[in-house]
Amino acid sequence: MCVFCQIIDGKIPAYKVYETEEVLAFLDISQVTPGHTLVIPKKHVDNLYEMTPEVAKPIYEALPIVAQALKDALNPIGLNLINNNDKPLQSVFHLHFHLIPRFADDGLYLGLDKGIPPVDDQAFSALQASIKRHVKK
Repeated sequence: MCVFCQIIDGKIPAYKVYETEEVLAFLDISQVTPGHTLVIPKKHVDNLYEMTPEVAKPIYEALPIVAQALKDALNPIGLNLINNNDKPLQSVFHLHFHLIPRFADDGLYLGLDKGIPPVDDQAFSALQASIKRHVKK
């Protein structure tokens, strides 16, 4: 049984901040910034690739509720929503989303604030076509 399933079952304690029948949100034991919270489905799903619409709906209903609570409680300058999938990025193989409140001079760099060089239309069109061919409806 994974560590998050053990938290859901009450076998491991957690600092819970939000809970429904389908979702649990709790403070990450490794706080990147104060308020760093994980939002997880109670149904075990390894990662985003395995998430079904039935699992997604309550997660995406919970995310703005928890985000607003973090904003109201901590007054951050913003917030990052992060989901890591598969090795080597994912450390716990139970779907989870990180809500990381951001504060002025928090020292975090997540690779997003520097931007990337512009991509030309031809490269964007090829990338778009490649992805669209693999979209399953």
